[in-house]
Amino acid sequence: NLRQLCVHRDYGNGATVCVCNQTYCDDLRPITRTPAGVVKLYETSKSGDRFAETELQFLTSVVNSTANEPSVASKSVTIQLDRNILYQKIIGFGGAFTDSAGLNIQSLPHEMQRRLLSDYFSANGIEYSLGRIPIGGSDFSTHPYTYDDVNGDFTLDHFALTAEDLDYKIPYIKMAQELSANEIKLYGSPWSSPAWMKTNKKINNGGFLIGEPGNKYYQTFANYFVKFLDAYSKRNITMWGITIENEPNAGFNSKYLWNSLGFSPELQRDFIKLDLGPTLAKAGYGIDKLKVMINDDQRPTVSEWARVILSDKKAAKYVSGSAFHWYESTPENIAQLDLAHNQFPDYFLLASEACEEWKGRTEKVSLGNWHTFDRYANDIITDLNHWTAGWTDWNLALDLEGGPNWVGNFVDSPIIINQTSAEYYKQPFFYALGHFSKFLSPDSVRIGVNTGANELNELEVTAFRRTDNSTVLIVYNRNDEPIDLSINDINCGSVNSRIKAYSLQTYIWFD
Repeated sequence: NLRQLCVHRDYGNGATVCVCNQTYCDDLRPITRTPAGVVKLYETSKSGDRFAETELQFLTSVVNSTANEPSVASKSVTIQLDRNILYQKIIGFGGAFTDSAGLNIQSLPHEMQRRLLSDYFSANGIEYSLGRIPIGGSDFSTHPYTYDDVNGDFTLDHFALTAEDLDYKIPYIKMAQELSANEIKLYGSPWSSPAWMKTNKKINNGGFLIGEPGNKYYQTFANYFVKFLDAYSKRNITMWGITIENEPNAGFNSKYLWNSLGFSPELQRDFIKLDLGPTLAKAGYGIDKLKVMINDDQRPTVSEWARVILSDKKAAKYVSGSAFHWYESTPENIAQLDLAHNQFPDYFLLASEACEEWKGRTEKVSLGNWHTFDRYANDIITDLNHWTAGWTDWNLALDLEGGPNWVGNFVDSPIIINQTSAEYYKQPFFYALGHFSKFLSPDSVRIGVNTGANELNELEVTAFRRTDNSTVLIVYNRNDEPIDLSINDINCGSVNSRIKAYSLQTYIWFD
């Protein structure tokens, strides 16, 4: 039962992709319970490891045993775990079932389509547990559209799912569900309402719903959500949640290129309170059935939106959490997450979109580039260490150009599909995502971890307890040299290890 190893290909971008074709694709093994005292280590490194597996043994007494061993690495760090300190519970990890992702996946032979989704969702893959679904079109569609483009249709009689849902989204959502051993939590996000509901009468270029919350435009948009939930439900797909609007701040920009709809936090609060909340509850999508998320915009706006919306009890009672994107995330605004959590600890934080845009470069897909791996690994660990309960990547797959995208807003993706050669390429950052998604199963709880007076800012760590009584430690080395590690778990002993330069490790052990 050996795993298939990566077939590397180097495109001259610093590291390699793993190539999958009709006859071969690398895979991963399901996680199995190891005997007490045994630690499984998985490592992905710039030098070519992709989930390389090692078994280590706990030394039963907790000692700093590196002291009397000659060290190969010039630096060493002791990592102390404390499972008595508990933080947030994991919701999940995943990516987005966009029109473009489905269109690209469909270009592959059927068995490869299944293989690609297995790479993401199965126990022989990275075990994604979340999926984001655009409600109607986004920029990652071949054209702009919504579910009811019939002018003035306030009764939504003409509401209908499109060919995109039936051909590019639903078949692959169902395939993912079939390949996954566990539930996949799905959430919908609209990019724009129908244009006729908007102040500018256009799907793009920003704009707002006409009038004020409580009026017929806002109420019709609330009904539009119910129509979407019902339409998917009829096809046996149940949504776990929704965000109210993708990047609502884009509505203020009249030059915004693609599908957009504006809300200020005050408008969103009143829309929830007067229209969306009561409408969902009445239709059987109350807070016990459906998680409503606010913001769904950049990290700098998280605490302000939480303050405005969640301080209002009449709005807050319909809301479960805040969603945010990574495009403006900097070390300076991490505090936004702590502020939102400390102010409203009962509402979860979910990272809902991320992709590498390669700003300032004409080529928007860089095959085998390690920069993207670094950006992903760093962002996910940072978010997790500041109360984030889950993390959602953007398109599951794109073409070599980083599309299709109806406004040419091409970006990178963890899986790139080459339609002409019937191959797909798993980027280094596909594996970065897997170091989290495969091990941090839903309901895992973050625990205390300490690296002492660690001078090595380039070493990042996070630790969790899973529901099956295992402990997961994730260690990321952004350094250009290896580091010796002494890992101490008061319940199990200590284990000595080493992390390579530019490397991400996941450790798992069972009590």
